[in-house]
Amino acid sequence: MSKSSQTKASARLGDEIAAAAIFLTRLPVRFDGPMPADLHGRALGWYPVVGAGLGLAAGAVYAVATLLGLTSTAAALLALGVQVMVTGALHEDGLADVADGFGGGRDKMAKLAIMRDSRLGSYGVLALLFSLGLRWSALAALADPLAVAAALIGAGALSRAMVPAVYGYLDPARTDGLAAELGAPPGTRIAMALALGICLAGLALGPVALPVLAAAIVAALAIAELARAQIGGHTGDVLGACQQAVEIAVLLVLATMMLP
Repeated sequence: MSKSSQTKASARLGDEIAAAAIFLTRLPVRFDGPMPADLHGRALGWYPVVGAGLGLAAGAVYAVATLLGLTSTAAALLALGVQVMVTGALHEDGLADVADGFGGGRDKMAKLAIMRDSRLGSYGVLALLFSLGLRWSALAALADPLAVAAALIGAGALSRAMVPAVYGYLDPARTDGLAAELGAPPGTRIAMALALGICLAGLALGPVALPVLAAAIVAALAIAELARAQIGGHTGDVLGACQQAVEIAVLLVLATMMLP
């Protein structure tokens, strides 16, 4: 490969990773010039890397908090708070919208209309409470900083790996939404995201990665089939709810398997 080709390949790789970070976080990542039309699809393959990075950062916060003398419960809450701040509560917002729409809508159109409403309803509030409560209790139960960091890295990678898979598995629920405009994600990038998610989780979790992967797949399929039954496909909110469901499932399984 020529030096010019290597430079172009490096720039392409950097653009994809930067785009994945822009889509999933509020980090001050800059992208020079307009984004190519196919960049969103290419960036999907790097979602697990961003998720693992978020998990690593939250794990570091947990470790520092415990070193400063905070209890595991307080440190776990701080770690989750950092994740929410860095992502701008992107996935939590999707979960809340899905809970409100699926719980309060009488038919598909009503559910979709509720999901587009920025106001938060009682179903959404309860979904957020359960999501944060379950993740917080799982991390607090793990207690050991290394175990918590491994759990957050594995959960971050696998939960973001399942998002492209569900995106490709379901059709768009709307004909006028962003998902419909972007089209189906490239199959190679779905496979790439799954492979990266599994590898990163395996590195972080070791022998317990296999049952954790099984839990992640079950959680993702459950959200996908629920969305198919409720609204006939996916929206951005459904993908956010998928991430939350997978992360919860992974952390709960780890809390039972990694405890002494």
